[in-house]
Amino acid sequence: MIKGLNHFLFTVSDLQTSIDFYEKVFEAELLVKGKRTAYFDLHGMWLALNQEDNLTRPSSYTHIAFSIEEYEFDDVLRKLEKHNVNILPGRKRDERDKRSIYFTDPDGHMFEFHTGTIEDRINYYKEEKSYMDFY
Repeated sequence: MIKGLNHFLFTVSDLQTSIDFYEKVFEAELLVKGKRTAYFDLHGMWLALNQEDNLTRPSSYTHIAFSIEEYEFDDVLRKLEKHNVNILPGRKRDERDKRSIYFTDPDGHMFEFHTGTIEDRINYYKEEKSYMDFY
C-alpha cells in the first residue's frame, strides 16, 4: 500500500522569498519555477512550494525535523543566524535527548534540526519516564 514519503508541499506567501530561503537554509536544488509554484530536489526528497494570496500563518508545534550530526550543530546554528532565520527558543532538554534547533521559514512553517535518533529518545524515555508504555 504505502511505499514511502512522496513529497513535502508548503503554501507560501511570496514564492521568490521562499525559494531563496529553501536554497540558502536547506541547500535545496531548484528544478522548476512557475508563476506560483516551484519544485526542488531536497537532498533526494521532492519539495514543492505553492504561492497563495491571503495566507494564514501556521501556529502550532507541528513541524518537520531533519537529522544533523552533533559535530555540525554549531556550524548549522551560525548558518541560520547568518541568513537571519527566525530561530525559536527550544525546550529545556536532558543531554540524553540530544540537541535541536527550531526555526521557521518566512511563512511560519516550523522545522527542527535534531542531532538524535528515535533510539536515543526511546532509551532516554525508558530511563526517565516509567509511566510510559513501550512496545
